[in-house]
Amino acid sequence: MATLVSVSNPCERSKENYKSLSADYTVTAADSGVTFLLDAVGEAITLPAVAEGLNYKFLCTAAVATSSWTITAATKVISGSAQVAGAVVAAELEDVISLVHTSKATIGDWVSVESDGTNWYVEGSAVTAGSITFTGAA
Repeated sequence: MATLVSVSNPCERSKENYKSLSADYTVTAADSGVTFLLDAVGEAITLPAVAEGLNYKFLCTAAVATSSWTITAATKVISGSAQVAGAVVAAELEDVISLVHTSKATIGDWVSVESDGTNWYVEGSAVTAGSITFTGAA
């Protein structure tokens, strides 16, 4: 007689993998693997220091209406790109990712970052032109 073994689906996410944000937040290494659900009121998010294997996703769950969501690294270590309205928006050694308000960032727009211990690498997708930007802090 065969014994059945229960195997979890590696693509399945648990509730612990999601965190709703509605205020400024400093991400920690313990948050690695979490998808942050962003509301309509943009806030400031601070990434931890780069460390190999850290990864986070930021997902708009409402149109960003009040102010932009900003995701900031301590130094200019963000590189990569996002597909925005069918165009590639590049980041090269930036320190701020913005999900822009005023009817730009909408439900379903997202960015993900992951670190190799030296840099943060970003990828993302958005529907409306100008909804994801990469900049260096002034």
